[in-house]
Amino acid sequence: MSRRCFADAIGLVLVLALAAAPRPAPAAEKPAPTGETKAERDQRMAWWREARFGMFIHWGLYSVPAGTYKGKQIGGIGEWIMNNASIPVPEYAGYAKQFNPVKFNADEWVSIAKGAGMKYIVITSKHHDGFAMFKSAASPYNIVDATPFARDPLKELAAACQKQGIKLGFYYSQAQDWHHPGGGAYRSGGRKTDHWDPAQDGSMEEYVKKIAVPQVREILANYGPIAVLWWDTPVGMTKEQILALGSLTKLQPGIITNNRLGGGVQGDTETPEQFIPATGYPGRDWETCMTMNDTWGYKSYDNNWKSPQTLIRNLIDIASKGGNYLLNVGPTSEGLIPQPSVERLQQVGQWMKVNGEAIYGTSASPFKKLPWGRCTKKPGKLYLHVFDWPNGVLTVPGLSSKVTKAYLLADAERAALEVTVGEDGVKVKVPQKAPDAIASVVVLEIEGEPQVTASALSQAADGSISLHAADAAIHGEQAQYETGNGKDNIGYWTKKDDWVSWDFNVKTPGKFDVTVVYACDAGMSNAEYTIAIGASKVSGKAEATGGWAKFVTRKLGTIEIPGAGRATLTVKADAMPKGAVMNLQAVKLLPVK
Repeated sequence: MSRRCFADAIGLVLVLALAAAPRPAPAAEKPAPTGETKAERDQRMAWWREARFGMFIHWGLYSVPAGTYKGKQIGGIGEWIMNNASIPVPEYAGYAKQFNPVKFNADEWVSIAKGAGMKYIVITSKHHDGFAMFKSAASPYNIVDATPFARDPLKELAAACQKQGIKLGFYYSQAQDWHHPGGGAYRSGGRKTDHWDPAQDGSMEEYVKKIAVPQVREILANYGPIAVLWWDTPVGMTKEQILALGSLTKLQPGIITNNRLGGGVQGDTETPEQFIPATGYPGRDWETCMTMNDTWGYKSYDNNWKSPQTLIRNLIDIASKGGNYLLNVGPTSEGLIPQPSVERLQQVGQWMKVNGEAIYGTSASPFKKLPWGRCTKKPGKLYLHVFDWPNGVLTVPGLSSKVTKAYLLADAERAALEVTVGEDGVKVKVPQKAPDAIASVVVLEIEGEPQVTASALSQAADGSISLHAADAAIHGEQAQYETGNGKDNIGYWTKKDDWVSWDFNVKTPGKFDVTVVYACDAGMSNAEYTIAIGASKVSGKAEATGGWAKFVTRKLGTIEIPGAGRATLTVKADAMPKGAVMNLQAVKLLPVK
């Protein structure tokens, strides 16, 4: 899909140059002034914050080749096949004559989304290949004028969404267009290149004026209420061109836009792609977009499907951090949502029918981390999403609020569960068997706002201790926590005197095997470091793993924790021959049997 592929590439270069000046941790962004008050903004964003779950649809001409060109499977994401295979403009345009999605049924698509518990749909009105999936007077290169289908699926989808009470949004690639002369052309991975076909050469100014601006006006004016405008990849655009596009949103009062228009325009939402930020975006509305397999646009041979458990737990994880989940489907050239996607969405829907109350309209967890799952909240309620079901008693560490009632959300009778208060938090007596193998929800009704005391990490029931980067205390000048693009680690660790530590509670002391999860590029490998708990120590060497996001697990040796109570584990560098230590994701202690 490439959404910020160019920015991702720049980020990769920065990571590879770890010895360069440190990058400060980003501050929470605040909405740009728009003339609206906070109350007006909150009202405009209310439905979106209530929804928490939406469907992304990537559909276009790329579904015809479905990942294969001239008998060869083309690497990369499906909707980038024109670029990745350098297909000439007229040859790629020829796929339009084969694009006849007669099995497309807008009502069926909307029903699939609604059945999954999704509250809105965002569909590609035009992707980087320049093909409009709607009737456009600005260019004949559109599904009505250029294909045997000769229908406008966006008009049909708009009608189906209105009928079924689902909000509709449009994705539009405003600058990157590989068909129309002047549209920006970038290779996936972010490297700017020359056009691969002279037919693409032209003026960006003319392209924006004659194609992008008229088409954005069309999608905002001709399809009834549009809830979301999802911009993408503002490559090569001037400030004036960006403002010309952005000003069109006045055609849809109340519309929500993302942060990918360009030119410093923040929009309403952050858009992490294919990852869940460890701490969300405090102070900002945000939405993780993610595929069910490895591609956005349809590829016939991509069968690397995420499990229903992964999808449901992703949804919970995102909601627990105050975000929305925009989950993608890539329909075929016949107009069908692939059956593996349908089946997974049905299973997500079954879970949502029972537990949707714990997702819709919730806000972020008051807990930094929970050993057994996640938490969402509403006024007067905490929803405890339990992934690892306990043996009879669920402990909620650090909670000091008065609990007036506890019950299972899956229990139609909502029978009260016994609640007690211990030194380490609230304890809820639960059945031996989990109501749901993927995630069971325990509801706590509480008085007032949740009162949570920061508590140390705790040893798990099996005796193991998992210390993750997001929970570490970082000491020094340069090392910092980073997330996204496959990373969830302590990085930029380029000063030998920087170090990290974790405090945690130990109930069962003894000897533990120590493993580290880390990544390291060959150019800055072989740093030596020591992990210590008191006087007990083990040493390691950060050998190359294949890249800064290629994480591996390495066993270092055995360490001893002599007694129960509070313990501190430290990681300190001993030698740094190439200017960096490693990207450290986790330290894990497993009890020696």
